[in-house]
This record gives sequence, structure tokens and C-alpha cells, in this order.
Amino acid sequence: MTCEQTIGDLVGQLVNDIRDVFSSMVGMMELSPLPGQAGPVTQFEDGLSAMVGLAGSYNGVVALHTPRKLALAFTAGMLGMEVTELDADVRDAMGEIANMIAGAFKTHLSSGGFDIRLSVPSVVSGTEYSIAAGKPEDTLTLGFTANQERFLVSAVLEKEA
Repeated sequence: MTCEQTIGDLVGQLVNDIRDVFSSMVGMMELSPLPGQAGPVTQFEDGLSAMVGLAGSYNGVVALHTPRKLALAFTAGMLGMEVTELDADVRDAMGEIANMIAGAFKTHLSSGGFDIRLSVPSVVSGTEYSIAAGKPEDTLTLGFTANQERFLVSAVLEKEA
């Protein structure tokens, strides 16, 4: 983060990036951010989490956490066809959405001269699972609604020493 950038700036940029990704790639115009920042969430039920690692001047992860039903809807929007089961297409689509969000976020951090690389996406799903990444104070979590369902996008950033 540059001296000129504040957390508020990054939040605004990330919200715009997420709206752009969902509008262009998923065809969802009805995406509403929930007010404020959510605390770090680590426990999930009947969902899917797609994550992309960051390495370089900042280390961390950008993650998309969504209920199973919404993951199917997002994939259907991307592929233009009905999707009824959590399969390889859903994992690929969710990984690609997370990758695009992370890529856009990286652009904001890189514009300050920071060297950051992205990992390939990782996707986990299950009826009950937990994820641990970074310290709570290094985590930015934003909530959104789509199709009357809530989902989260989080970014964990640790500045390289």
C-alpha cells in the first residue's frame, strides 16, 4: 500500500473490482455490497472457497467464499447454461472469478511500485470446513449479496519486511 492509499481507498477499489468482475464475467448486475467490513470469517458450511495467493512486496491471499447454491448460480452465469452439481466446471469457474478479483486487486497494489505475483487458484468445498490465513488484523473482509444470498471476499495482506 502506498502512503497515499488508505484502507478506505483499497476497500472502494476492491468493491468496484468485484462489481466489474461479476458484471462482465458472471452477468450479475444485481450485486450489492453489505455496509462496512465484516470480521475475518474462518468457518464455513455447505460452501466453496476459491483462493489466490499473493507473493512479493505483499504476501497473502485473496479469497471468495460463497454458499454452494450461489457458486452454482455464478457458474451458470459464466457458462450460460444450467449448473446443478458442484463439479470441475464449478471449481474452475470459481477459481477464475477469484483469480480475476486478485488480479485487479494486485493492479492497485502494483501501481504503487510493489512487485506482486499471483498463484494459481485453489478451491476447497464441503459441508463443513475452516480456513486459516494470516492474522485477523491483516484481513479485509467484504460482504455482498446476490440472488438474496450472502457471500464474502477477503484479502489478507502482510507487508514483506
